[in-house]
Amino acid sequence: MDLTVGPNFFFWPAETVRGFYRELSGAPVSRVVLGELVCSKRLPFWQGEIPGAIEALVAGGKEVAITSLALVTLKRERKLTAELQDLGLPVEVNDLTALAHVPEGQPFWVGPLVNIYNEGTLRWLIRRGARRICLPPELTLASIAVLARLGREEGVPVEVWGHGRLPLAISGRCYHARLHDRAKDSCQFVCDQDPDGRDVETLDGQPFLAVNGVQTLSQSTASMAHQVEALEEAGVAALRLSPQSQGFRAICAGYADRLAGRIDGAGLEAMLRPMVPGGRLSDGFLVGPSGAHWSAEVEPA
Repeated sequence: MDLTVGPNFFFWPAETVRGFYRELSGAPVSRVVLGELVCSKRLPFWQGEIPGAIEALVAGGKEVAITSLALVTLKRERKLTAELQDLGLPVEVNDLTALAHVPEGQPFWVGPLVNIYNEGTLRWLIRRGARRICLPPELTLASIAVLARLGREEGVPVEVWGHGRLPLAISGRCYHARLHDRAKDSCQFVCDQDPDGRDVETLDGQPFLAVNGVQTLSQSTASMAHQVEALEEAGVAALRLSPQSQGFRAICAGYADRLAGRIDGAGLEAMLRPMVPGGRLSDGFLVGPSGAHWSAEVEPA
């Protein structure tokens, strides 16, 4: 297995984006997906950084792809989606409407927001031109093994979610705007106040979810720190790491060390806990009774 870095979900200043991808160009990862996934209104604030980021990443030996939006609803967004082809990079489809702008026979990637739950869907996407596929993060290990085996048979690498707050839902409405008593069209970009998403608690104060503009995320950070061997045995080609605002290059290095056998799951967990938002880790979709479960927790007697 190797490492893929997915698109940044959050709204960061342009200079932060510039520094992030410059630093990432030297990280021990094989490929990077960049672009705006969550909200097209954010894109003009940092769009000018994309060419420089591509140049730095390619110079650092990374394979680069550009993501589509997770939800395309406006004519302007359809135009943006069509224009992704002009960059000369593989397009990672995170909304199937983007396929309308990918010519038949042109290779593309598939991101984790596309619902691939069975062999028929996976095979159809491969026939349509998919050349790299990241599975949805809510699949069990048994399901992953079935789909990864088909990917190997078809010669298409299959990735799984390796690190980051899980993308659970996308909406036409903006929670961040409503929280500040603003309409979505006049949000004043308040999501920039929460560079890793805003935590949401239940009525009795228990950590529950995180929100990022129109996106709902898990409150915990999903991590495959203890699942590397099982995923390798299942035939998974890569772990996908999702950007966070602090310490991300060190996180990439930690996962690279884990894949190379230089540290074990406990060692990676110890490194990650103080670095992830809220300090909570989970891998329950893969092996547990619920998505928020962490397999390394000691069960009460």
